Amino acid sequence: MDILLVFSTIISLVILVSVVELIRRNRLKEKYSILWLVSSFLMLCFSVSRDFLHDVSSIIGIKYPPSLIFLAGFLFLIIINIHFSSVVSELADKNRTLSQEIALLKQELKEKGH
Repeated sequence: MDILLVFSTIISLVILVSVVELIRRNRLKEKYSILWLVSSFLMLCFSVSRDFLHDVSSIIGIKYPPSLIFLAGFLFLIIINIHFSSVVSELADKNRTLSQEIALLKQELKEKGH
């Protein structure tokens, strides 16, 4: 058996199990974990079956199949960055709203003389 196949399969399984364990322990929310689960499952599929990697890359039109792995990784990083940017933007809006509400409550308490 090819050592690279064994190594990549073990790494993919470790990542997949780690994501599942983080979800199980509530350290990673389900809505954020979908991208990680999909990508780790695809990594496992590509690791276990080189034919699958060759078939997918030929369907897409990629001549050198390992380039598909780099393309998938790059696209994953772009998607995760966009996703987290939207989450951070939403949290910034909520933070500003909460700050304004606290300021209004402080002003109201100050006017009542407390």
